[in-house]
Amino acid sequence: MTADFTHRPVMPQEVLELLAPRPGGTYLDGTVGGGGHARLILEASCPDGRLVGLDRDAEALAAAHRTLAPFGGRVSLVRSAFADFETVLDRLGIDRLDGMLLDLGVSSHQLDSAERGFSFRRDGPLDMRMNRDEGETAAEVLASRSADELARIFREYGEERYARRIARRIVAERQVAELRTTRQLAELVAQVVPPSRDSRRIHPATRVFQALRIAVNGELEQVEQGVRRGIGRLRPGGRLVVISFHSLEDRLVKRIFRDAARGCICPPRLPVCQCGRVPEVRLLTRRALRPSATEIEANVRSRSAVLRAVERQG
Repeated sequence: MTADFTHRPVMPQEVLELLAPRPGGTYLDGTVGGGGHARLILEASCPDGRLVGLDRDAEALAAAHRTLAPFGGRVSLVRSAFADFETVLDRLGIDRLDGMLLDLGVSSHQLDSAERGFSFRRDGPLDMRMNRDEGETAAEVLASRSADELARIFREYGEERYARRIARRIVAERQVAELRTTRQLAELVAQVVPPSRDSRRIHPATRVFQALRIAVNGELEQVEQGVRRGIGRLRPGGRLVVISFHSLEDRLVKRIFRDAARGCICPPRLPVCQCGRVPEVRLLTRRALRPSATEIEANVRSRSAVLRAVERQG
């Protein structure tokens, strides 16, 4: 049974403070989910602020339509990957943005829906696609990739110490029968990974599931393209806020923001700048922000959230 789509926005006050929505502004929520953050942005930009909300998940968009219906024509909701946001903006006749929000990762609804296959805590098909109408499922990836390629996915996207051992076991098992369910995969990984002090707190399959989800959805490529292009689409003074939920995403966002904030890159020995490079953005968060203890107590899934923000320079 599909869980009700609810969206409790993570770090809502921090998002509003850094995004600074205002009346008349145009904003993009590239991962609108159930519309939690979008509703706050629209309320803060009353009476005429405009918001474009994107999501690859049809169920998320249906929920966002319900949540944001009171805002009428101020909202445009489109089924799209956030890396393709420029195509959507061009189609809507929007040139520049006053703000952009990316709340990365998997929603509570997706985790709680067994048929989506994102979580090993509920047995279901190994799907993991954000958009269930396109692309390979996690089961198809496990069935078709070599041991070397599976090991690379687990190592690079999950930082899994036993990546090669797990990959070899998967290839051996699929000679007998394909892995089709989340329970099958979780049990296989638990058999392969040696017990550790963290085993009671963190399931041994956690990193493998993260890695598969990232691979299935091309998440790091989405982040790379979406964040870089997002900076370029902001008008001077426009702001980009990104919430990440694992270290790979956060490191990528941090690097892109840091590079965009750099000025001259000439060798120190040159007395005068020759490159002419000027910073594209100003860092609004020198150090990443994290949820308060109070928020984590109220919403345990916010505990790994990391927020970074920049402002486009003139």
